[in-house]
Amino acid sequence: MTFKEFLIRTFTWWNGTTWGTHVYTWRRGGFVGEDEFGNRYYEAKGALIDPSVGPRRRWVVYNGEIDPSKVPPGWRGWLAFTAETAPSQESYQPRPWQLPHLPNRTGTPLAYRPQGSILRDGERPEATGDYVPWTPDGAPARTEPSEHSPHPGLPKRFAQG
Repeated sequence: MTFKEFLIRTFTWWNGTTWGTHVYTWRRGGFVGEDEFGNRYYEAKGALIDPSVGPRRRWVVYNGEIDPSKVPPGWRGWLAFTAETAPSQESYQPRPWQLPHLPNRTGTPLAYRPQGSILRDGERPEATGDYVPWTPDGAPARTEPSEHSPHPGLPKRFAQG
């Protein structure tokens, strides 16, 4: 481990495990499994440190940058105690219509950019001018009467300053 890696592990939590998490995982964590992104999942073994947490404690050690959207749905259910069986301990086969899990791509070059977005490549289409504001029951849009004051309670002659 280089000195830079040592400092990163000591002072940042978003670049992987901190020393405290590393030591806690080594001493009290029981390895449960690993997902397709390389994230490793653990469950506490032995006596509890903090009884307010409950009877069990589960956590993930991310592979690389910490991004909760990199946790697949099966493992997310296990971490939240929605599922008792970890995905590594069951023989689940996804349906043919299910797509593989993808992390959140917002803020990356792979983010979704709809047609007309200024971040999308190419020419932006011309505005068509076909916008019609919604009105209840198709009633015509309301126009303000000429005597309307932008300041309620003041006569119009005082409101225009």
